[in-house]
Amino acid sequence: MFADLRRDIRAVRERDPAARSTLEVLLCYPGVHALAFHRFGHAMWRRGWKIPARFLSHVSRFFTGIEIHPAAKLGPGLFIDHGMGVVIGETAEVGENVTLLQGVTLGGTSLKREKRHPTLGNNVVVGAGAKIIGGFKIGDGSRIGAGSVVVREVPTNSVVVGVPGRVTYRDGQRVAGDIDLDQTDLPDPVSKAIEQLVDRIRALEAELETVRKKLEEERA
Repeated sequence: MFADLRRDIRAVRERDPAARSTLEVLLCYPGVHALAFHRFGHAMWRRGWKIPARFLSHVSRFFTGIEIHPAAKLGPGLFIDHGMGVVIGETAEVGENVTLLQGVTLGGTSLKREKRHPTLGNNVVVGAGAKIIGGFKIGDGSRIGAGSVVVREVPTNSVVVGVPGRVTYRDGQRVAGDIDLDQTDLPDPVSKAIEQLVDRIRALEAELETVRKKLEEERA
């Protein structure tokens, strides 16, 4: 338990430049508190103590603003930054060294008792307000842009943006061991498509103007 807590603290200090000391992380980071609650609740759930486990997760949500179902499987090195509004569903699985920002939802789409929540691979970064809905996998090293809604599987080392989420970058060069938290420099496929349409409209208007002038000259 203490080894897990030390790794939680180390993950925060490595990925959050605002974290100035171990004591500050231990006292002031709700993501660290929520993970500690979850470990107790998950142990209860595995022993068959379902209601106490759910009640502990409810207490955790009250104090931290983060809702994690006690059955969810969370890997080591998970960093939940700020955390308010984060929801992690029952059958969700999270790999190693994953980063979730404020308002992220790992949700389900089925009413059946089956695998209905997403699986996140290792070193995945999910931006603020992003929603990943369904029982599919997000590949290792992928980034989900802020506000995106992902409803299908994502390959490894991909960048996903938009509603619904679209893969816009894959298998690019990346510094070994570096976790890129930049959520402001992601490509926007919708914006790019609109720009292309505007350029095409301008070209058509120019052609139409040329034809109009030729007709006027012929009539004259």
